[in-house]
Amino acid sequence: MTGRFAPSPTGVLHLGNLRTAVTAWLWARSNGLEFVVRMEDLDRVTSSPEHAEGQLRDLRRIGLDWDGPVVVQSERFERYHTAIARLADAGLTYPCFCSRRDIRDAAAAPHMTQPAPHMTQPAPHMTQPAPKAGDEAQRYPGTCRHLSAAEVSERMAVGRAPAIRLRADHTPIEITDQFAGMHRGIPDDVVLRRGDGVPAYHLAVVIDDADQGVTQVLRADDLLSSTPSQVLLQRLLGLPTPSWAHIPLVVSERGDRLAKRDGAVTLDDLAQQTRPRQPSEVTALLLSSLGQPLDSIERRGRGFQLGSIPPTPLVYRPSDWG
Repeated sequence: MTGRFAPSPTGVLHLGNLRTAVTAWLWARSNGLEFVVRMEDLDRVTSSPEHAEGQLRDLRRIGLDWDGPVVVQSERFERYHTAIARLADAGLTYPCFCSRRDIRDAAAAPHMTQPAPHMTQPAPHMTQPAPKAGDEAQRYPGTCRHLSAAEVSERMAVGRAPAIRLRADHTPIEITDQFAGMHRGIPDDVVLRRGDGVPAYHLAVVIDDADQGVTQVLRADDLLSSTPSQVLLQRLLGLPTPSWAHIPLVVSERGDRLAKRDGAVTLDDLAQQTRPRQPSEVTALLLSSLGQPLDSIERRGRGFQLGSIPPTPLVYRPSDWG
């Protein structure tokens, strides 16, 4: 039984990433589980080994450890392609020639029928439902789902390389999230392989979790709405479904997802302020924001409870960290 943290090595970990890592580690260790780290480096443009090493270094600096080697997704393409071929053989995929702009334009069209919304019933410890994750307008509108063989050939003849999408069963799926409560959502026709041949996130993550023996996944609640699609993929591929816990994001004072422009949001930033914050101090602040004792890392998370985490996003104010 295993927990995990799976960042994308496209830059430096910020406080939101670090808070998720600490929480995932505490949840795993408090349950006596192993804890693994995976580098989700499918973005071959912005990912780099240097970013990956820097992220691992920062995890160590805040007191976290992990079991076994770090899995790197870019080294596992053959495994993903095998799974895509299996889904294709079962008639569960189709080629898609839409660009992101095509999808945005289709979603914005007045005649576009919007899918039923995702619905989350709060867990007993919550005072309100978790924030809705993702933008429903970005669900795939099914433009290429029913293309004929002739239409596919016509598009490919002019050099348009298709992505491969899942032909999802759009029956709603319910999951019991250990933090957010009961969540009901409609699986999307997610991309399995991009037009450039690179496997896509939703496929890779479910395969990796199964191969690494991951039994519980804690991550930020911006990923909650994609969970039904991942559960469907797990079912179609005969993979186990882990326990889920989606916790609130760290956001800026504007309410946006935390970013570099919001000031000192990384360990190095905080160490270079007029009032320097050392990694141990940052760890203490993160634990405090989670409602945890400051010695939780040393105690290997004993006594950790998801219910102690505030149910609303943590607003980052530079004055609180400087």
